[in-house]
Amino acid sequence: MFIYSFKAGTVRFFGVLCVTLLALITLIAFVPSYDSSVPTGAVQSDTVSYDKIKTNEDRINFLKQFGWQTEEEPVEIKEITIPTQFDKVLGAYNELQRSQGLDLAKYKNKTVTRYTYIVTNYPDYDGVVYANILVYRKRVIGGDICSADRSGFVTGFDGK
Repeated sequence: MFIYSFKAGTVRFFGVLCVTLLALITLIAFVPSYDSSVPTGAVQSDTVSYDKIKTNEDRINFLKQFGWQTEEEPVEIKEITIPTQFDKVLGAYNELQRSQGLDLAKYKNKTVTRYTYIVTNYPDYDGVVYANILVYRKRVIGGDICSADRSGFVTGFDGK
């Protein structure tokens, strides 16, 4: 015959251990996994890559993934700092980024490079159309397709 005895400290220890394990299992079950190769919310496809953007050719090929043809050289290359507080305009622009699976909020107070190209094959539009690409550490973190007109348009990379 075996007799086990527990002190109040031992019971409390196992109680805390059980609650901790239960919390850990709950976190593992409900926290989504993160794949750094594809932005959150983006359509996972073998044809769209946001990484390894090192050269001008890489940036042009990035835009070609969405069907855009551009001039060979950017019309502007500019270093910009993502503000720590988003105003109404930047908040709306970030919503556009989030709709295409990107999020500028992760890059607040970071200096990024904006490359601007002229799009040569935008359908049913006679004005100048620009493609802006925001790159941080050789990765596209945002961008848009927009017209140069005041009453123009701004879309995501897919043109929608």
